[in-house]
Amino acid sequence: MFNSAHLLGTSTVVSGYKIGPSILNSYLANLGAECLRMLDSGAGYLHLNVSFLHFVPNVTFGHPVVESLQKQLGQDPFFDMHMMVFRPEQWVKPMAVAGANQYTFHLEATENPGTLIKDIRENGMKVGLAIKPGTTVEYLAPWANQIDMALVMTVEPGFGGQKFMEDMIPKVHWLRTQFSSLDIEVDGGVGPDTVHKCAEKLTIGWWRAGVRETHFSLHTIFVRFGFYTIV
Repeated sequence: MFNSAHLLGTSTVVSGYKIGPSILNSYLANLGAECLRMLDSGAGYLHLNVSFLHFVPNVTFGHPVVESLQKQLGQDPFFDMHMMVFRPEQWVKPMAVAGANQYTFHLEATENPGTLIKDIRENGMKVGLAIKPGTTVEYLAPWANQIDMALVMTVEPGFGGQKFMEDMIPKVHWLRTQFSSLDIEVDGGVGPDTVHKCAEKLTIGWWRAGVRETHFSLHTIFVRFGFYTIV
């Protein structure tokens, strides 16, 4: 079961959370229907993990899947692409054409983040910048004013089922204090027992859980923590 999750916070003075299920561990033979089920259950967007057996030792899916989903689901769903790949520059154009809305790349995976940020914007997508647990948050700081979202990994990227790394939370706190208007995303091992640790540092959040966890992630989580969707 893919039980990783992420929580994203902004400085907006509104109290609430937007839920975005990851489709990584959904029933892939019926992926479109699974996505519709998530959206009908209150999901605010869809999170898609992209990997090709380099940067992380796993294979998921690429832009043809995004294009197929966009055609089936229409223009409304927000596609958040977590690009766990080396040389993320080569996939910007295909993802934009396929219908991706946000392109989140890993700082460790490119030698020219500034050029890549510009390219993503020129292709009409929002920019997300991710750091792995072993990367210091200060390494991200020079780019913080050029991006829409900073992603702090609370597990090693690539596989679900990992334990939430609580010692990553100071990174979230540091980013929030240094960049008050920046969206901050926490990804990995976030669930009913750990979500409050992230939410304490975030004003608004996006929570992601594996599709097979829908029975609690989109219902119990709302009730237990008082989350609601912000459109």
